[in-house]
Amino acid sequence: MSVAESRRIVLFRHAKADWPQVTDHERPLADRGRKDAAEAGRRLADTGIPFDLALCSTATRTRETWKLAVHEFAHRPKTVYEERVYEASPGELIAVLNETPDDAQNIVLIGHNPGVQGLAEILAGSAEEDAGERMSRRGFPAAAFAVLSFTGPWKTLEPGATTLLDYWAPSE
Repeated sequence: MSVAESRRIVLFRHAKADWPQVTDHERPLADRGRKDAAEAGRRLADTGIPFDLALCSTATRTRETWKLAVHEFAHRPKTVYEERVYEASPGELIAVLNETPDDAQNIVLIGHNPGVQGLAEILAGSAEEDAGERMSRRGFPAAAFAVLSFTGPWKTLEPGATTLLDYWAPSE
């Protein structure tokens, strides 16, 4: 694949988590979260994006979100559980994405707020149709995702380099 081809990044926030007496890292999904994760998976599958790679936080709620979402896909991408995605800032997430091998054209990153929302906001130099307005109005609630595209090698991904193509969040 040529590095000049368009690449897509989906930034996917974990679904609604429960608050049992466990560490933050070990918090599981709530019932609502399990429902929304499956719906987000259906919506992601409907985009038709053939994902090559999933980068998922190691937290329980992100792993559970991804397991429920990917179940809806016709093709399961390679999944890497990446400790650096947990509690990462937008800059730290860009550093992780910059290390992505160039043979991966389309990736999904499953992570946490405020990092995922901040990353979507700073990466998007432009937006198609009303995607930017919808994301601005809704914020980035649990199970929301943003679809961004850019051209070039992963190591060149930087603020403002992408176009926000789509945004989805579960109904309240």
